[in-house]
Amino acid sequence: MKIQERPGAGNHRSAAPAQPAMGERLPAPPRERKPALAALAVLLILVGALGATMLVLRAGDRVEVVQVTSDIQAGESVGSHVTSVMVADDTSVNYVRWDQLGTLKTLKARSTIYKGTVVIGDMFASKSTLPAGKASVGLALKEGQYPADIKAGDIVSAYRVGDDTSSSRSSSSSSGTSSSSSNSLIVENARVNTKSDTSDATVSTGNLSITLLVDQSDVPALTAAAAAGKVSVVLVPGN
Repeated sequence: MKIQERPGAGNHRSAAPAQPAMGERLPAPPRERKPALAALAVLLILVGALGATMLVLRAGDRVEVVQVTSDIQAGESVGSHVTSVMVADDTSVNYVRWDQLGTLKTLKARSTIYKGTVVIGDMFASKSTLPAGKASVGLALKEGQYPADIKAGDIVSAYRVGDDTSSSRSSSSSSGTSSSSSNSLIVENARVNTKSDTSDATVSTGNLSITLLVDQSDVPALTAAAAAGKVSVVLVPGN
């Protein structure tokens, strides 16, 4: 018996859209090119590379300058207490360059310069400057009149030592005995400003030349004792 198909059934199947086979991808739309963004990216890369190059070149732009290796007191020259160090060049800083050391040695420190300081020109002047109310007094001391380890920057007391005629006479008249010497304090706290260099010929003989920074009121008594060679200095606590 022949089965007759329903009208329109075939037409319905042929009208349905064909589905893509499994695993097939739909075609992607073409990408839109953006030349402006590409150019910006290239520009940023170039700027970064240029900046890195400038940093490298800047780091290599260094100069040789002076650094002190021990404390320099006010009114003192650097002497041989210096070394050279490399620092980044900076035109806003008045560094004393190593090739200017000869000129630097002719100048005097305006104030105390501590070990390890990189020297700048403003720290020195052609003449020493003293604080208000202070004076610098020179002493020529013999062996035994100073501590062996005394150095610039130390705080000392200065005494008058040796024969004192007036004291001897007074003592003799009152007690019938004579005093051969009398020690009296001249300056309680004075700072050692300078000290003879170890290469000085007088050092080998036991003699030592120093300068003390003292109050102006102490100058007359100290200079009188120094002229008579009757000054002895001792270190005091606090050094």
